[in-house]
Amino acid sequence: MKVMMGLLILLVVLAVLGFWAVGMYNGLVGARNAFKNAFAQIDVQLQRRFDLIPNLVETAKAYLAHEKGTLEAVTAARNAAQSGLAAAKASPGDPAAMAELSRSQGALEGALGRLLVTVEAYPELKASQNMMQLTEELTSTENKVAFARQAYNDSVMAYNNKREMFPSSVVAGMFNFKPAALLDIPADKPEVREAPKVQF
Repeated sequence: MKVMMGLLILLVVLAVLGFWAVGMYNGLVGARNAFKNAFAQIDVQLQRRFDLIPNLVETAKAYLAHEKGTLEAVTAARNAAQSGLAAAKASPGDPAAMAELSRSQGALEGALGRLLVTVEAYPELKASQNMMQLTEELTSTENKVAFARQAYNDSVMAYNNKREMFPSSVVAGMFNFKPAALLDIPADKPEVREAPKVQF
């Protein structure tokens, strides 16, 4: 009788531990999926930005014929940023991929900022209806990128906290839940910390 009772208690304890582990595992999976979904929102906004840039460059081309270097720099930075985004999409949260995305987006924002400063020197271009509409859409997109990046970073923080805190850290270690990296603009380039300012 005592052996049966002991066996029953052991089975109950094992069942409780099993349910606990499954709950922790599912919580970690949910948190990981949340930050991946948040990254998908960044992707949507960055793709929108990438789609606007060729139109912006094309509109500026007619007015900025002797500013060819500036226009080429924007196009090259856009292409590099698209490559960085593709790498990050393949592995959201991966520290190397997020660092490359951060670097390439910072370079693109810097190139766009230089283009918009150049546009300021050309009143006809600045007053162009097409340029005004494009810069307004770009500014709106920059704001959406910033909000999406904040939501992503919040999700990553929640996931990393869940991953590191006991008791879920035990399950995270058993099932190899890797830490996720935040997306931040490089601190050594303060000029790209702000969205390009456009005033007409």
